Amino acid sequence: MATEVLMPKLGLTMTEGTIEEWKFKEGDTVKKGDILFSVATDKLTNDVEAEEDGTLLKILLP
Repeated sequence: MATEVLMPKLGLTMTEGTIEEWKFKEGDTVKKGDILFSVATDKLTNDVEAEEDGTLLKILLP
């Protein structure tokens, strides 16, 4: 079953963010805890980790 990965809200005032870099490409196998992508906001940059093992099926927002 596919798990949707959404951009997390990184602060109370965050309204938008930019994905700076995907660490994997479509079809890659990922493990729980792997960094999937980096998100930049007006105040900080943060890494988003995989919540479970699986395969990155589709990147909708590059």
